[in-house]
Amino acid sequence: MQGARSAEARPLGVVLVEPLHVVRAGLHMVISSQADMEVVVETATADEAIDAMRLLKRRRDILVLVSLGIEGPHDGFWLIRSVRDAFPSMSILACGANPDGFTVSRALFTGADGFLDKGVTAAEFLSSMRDVARGEAVLGGVPLDAFGEVAEGLSRQQETDTVLTEREREIITVAARGFTAREIGSQLGVRERTVTTHLANIYRKLGCNTRLSAVTAAQRSGLLTLASVE
Repeated sequence: MQGARSAEARPLGVVLVEPLHVVRAGLHMVISSQADMEVVVETATADEAIDAMRLLKRRRDILVLVSLGIEGPHDGFWLIRSVRDAFPSMSILACGANPDGFTVSRALFTGADGFLDKGVTAAEFLSSMRDVARGEAVLGGVPLDAFGEVAEGLSRQQETDTVLTEREREIITVAARGFTAREIGSQLGVRERTVTTHLANIYRKLGCNTRLSAVTAAQRSGLLTLASVE
């Protein structure tokens, strides 16, 4: 019977990250009703999730269910990339309501193992979670005619990910910590003028005109993660 487990089996640990209280409560109830699953972390924000997952890093049977409704600089996409970098053994399933192809492709590109539309049935939701935990790729509730848009979005984002050079990535990472151009140069062993030139190139490539907007854009695109900024 689906959902049953042997006495020796350990249930799949689920990290549930959903900003809406009622939706989170409903998902918790559905997941907890299964014998082979347990909610080990329940949070409303990406930062809370990362902090809690540090205590679970030794567990390998973990699936992180990330709502793309999380907003702010540390949104759902940021969380996906941060989890993928910091906890590579964990499975990640993104979920959202009525997503477009670009949203789905962005979730996959940043590191999700699958995507699930919140409009699917409870049975399909649970089945998709099990599939992802077994290492399968899942696109649940995505219309067939949107698959081409998903593939096109993945291709575009792969191009964007290679826009910044390795040195520019290093500089935007250090800049995100609040250091001045002189301090960045000192850390990386380059001249201050070189840093300012690189920053100007970064702003141009990311379509930004301030350091804050460039850092935010880099975070949203997955170029910056929690591990790199700390």
